[in-house]
Amino acid sequence: MYVVTVNFETLAEEAEAFHVAVLAQAANSLSLEPDCLVFDVALDPADPARVFLYEVYRDAAAFQAHLESSHFKDFDAKVRPWVRAKEVSQWSLLSREEAKV
Repeated sequence: MYVVTVNFETLAEEAEAFHVAVLAQAANSLSLEPDCLVFDVALDPADPARVFLYEVYRDAAAFQAHLESSHFKDFDAKVRPWVRAKEVSQWSLLSREEAKV
């Protein structure tokens, strides 16, 4: 499995609009992409302008397909002016079977 985490820092005045847009993006990703398995959105309780995404894809190719989807491109263009900072990390999910635990 392929995991992507994203930390967003949005403009405070656009935080609520960003929340609406990112929740729609999560729903679209889960419903339109069969290889998007998890798309969670979390907020910093002390600062709603900070948003964390946890996404799980079947493999790296599925994440690449996500980046090329029209719904992602529309989301990215819409929210880009609202984002002060964005950090994306990519991970391989370690399973118990692989770790022989």
